[in-house]
Amino acid sequence: MAIRKNNAFSGDAIADFVYLDHAASTPMRQEAIEAMTPYMSGIYANPSGSHRFSRIARKAIDEARDDVAEVLGCKVGEVVFTSGGTEGDNAAIFGAVRHNSGVAVCSAAEHHAVLHCVENLKGKVVGVDATGVIDVAELERVLQEAQLSDEPSDRVSVVSVMAVNNEVGSISPLRQVAKVVRANAPGAVLHTDAVQATCWQDLREISKLVDVLSVSAHKFGGPKGMGITMQRLGLEIDPLIVGGGQERDRRSGTHNVAGIMATAAALRATDSSRDAEVARVTKLRDALVDGVMSEIEDVIETVSRDKRVAGIAHMCIGGCESESVLYLLDEAMICASAASACASGAMEPSHVLTAMGVDKKYSMGALRMSLGHTTRESDIDRAISALVGVVRQLRRNKVKA
Repeated sequence: MAIRKNNAFSGDAIADFVYLDHAASTPMRQEAIEAMTPYMSGIYANPSGSHRFSRIARKAIDEARDDVAEVLGCKVGEVVFTSGGTEGDNAAIFGAVRHNSGVAVCSAAEHHAVLHCVENLKGKVVGVDATGVIDVAELERVLQEAQLSDEPSDRVSVVSVMAVNNEVGSISPLRQVAKVVRANAPGAVLHTDAVQATCWQDLREISKLVDVLSVSAHKFGGPKGMGITMQRLGLEIDPLIVGGGQERDRRSGTHNVAGIMATAAALRATDSSRDAEVARVTKLRDALVDGVMSEIEDVIETVSRDKRVAGIAHMCIGGCESESVLYLLDEAMICASAASACASGAMEPSHVLTAMGVDKKYSMGALRMSLGHTTRESDIDRAISALVGVVRQLRRNKVKA
């Protein structure tokens, strides 16, 4: 039987793309590729085995775990390898509620990997401000009301607040959140989805504020299907996946040795280059937004630059629909995304922009261009030129109609 090869795009064709969708997935770092390659062919033993070959694989995992713990600023035994941010989020929320009963709480702007868990558990969703970060005063009221209940099932068992919003890039006030949670729900697990923080913030500063932290490797130059959760030693939450007892019974399943090695290598590279990358990418992002806004009227920056991470340029374009903008950008070989989802055949603003209270005139034209370690000045120049042309074309067509 012949094996079909998918060669829809050659390497040269892919090189023609301007990739500004790093918040969705980043290109793998060369360090990660080199780290995983030996474990995809030569060192293939199951690390849970008892023979020498397995011990070689297990030793590699132990060394990778050491590296990850250093970057996260946690103990080695607090590192849990997972399949990604979604699993980490689900495990923290479902695990805490199943173990302790009680109520799950999150913000209205969380990634669906958190929000859908809380809604599934019939938990409480706290509002956000105009920048998309949790309303800390409202969170405090919710926690205080829960503490007054005589029913243990009404007490809050887990609070989940993302470190950085995945759509608009706003930075959450985790220090304030932690203070409020510790004072008003001392028995609750505090979890953060730090998936979008890894490239732009020191995870050591985040991890010390929370009980559980989740990241996803493909957001920082690692492979898809790999993630890391930091879970404090002594914290008891029910595992989401059971069976083999791996990861100290916190996450069963045969270890993906190659993926773990690549993840650790990508995390090390991201951590060591972060300060320089933040400075470099900030300049590129500002040039992108300034270039667009100087050429097109009726465009707003969704969140001010001092309140969001370097890698996300989020704009809302008046008089345009995201779907049309993205289609024409794609035709121009520009890869971007929108903070909108197609529902029932009609474009509707995302749950994040709705929670933020963004005027529908602008939220319907939401556009996220996210930058990363492969973004160059030439990408920004092409993106500005293409987007300006697209918006002008759409507005001309609207006038003619």
